[in-house]
Amino acid sequence: MVRVFLGTYSPRLDDKGRLTLPAKFRDELRGGCMVTKGQDHCLYVFTRDAFTEMATKVASAPLTSESARAFQRNLFSGTDEQNPDGQGRIAITPELRRYAGLSKECVVIGAFTRVEIWDAQSWQQYQEQHEDEYAKAQEEVLPGLI
Repeated sequence: MVRVFLGTYSPRLDDKGRLTLPAKFRDELRGGCMVTKGQDHCLYVFTRDAFTEMATKVASAPLTSESARAFQRNLFSGTDEQNPDGQGRIAITPELRRYAGLSKECVVIGAFTRVEIWDAQSWQQYQEQHEDEYAKAQEEVLPGLI
């Protein structure tokens, strides 16, 4: 069964660097999750199974590729395994908070097979830059799918 994450939420980081996951996501992530550096300076949160599947593909890239090695190093060195506490909180490491530029105000979005954690201001800027492109999307973006 594919786990699906959808929606937009606005939790806050507490003084200990913990973030409360949206209630809708907690059951899927209760058994543990992997928090890692994502593209666009956000954080990705995967279930363990989804992370293992993705990581296996990434690890299969040829070691002779400099860009593949750099990607692997950033991905694997920047991943932290977390188990949400009874209140659905996960601790975001200082390095991951730095990478994503997280302040107290955060945005958590469901991105189908993963959760993304954004600094609220960064998410707003991203939306301002890309929302109009989405509204005007042509078939060339996803040929034959929409």
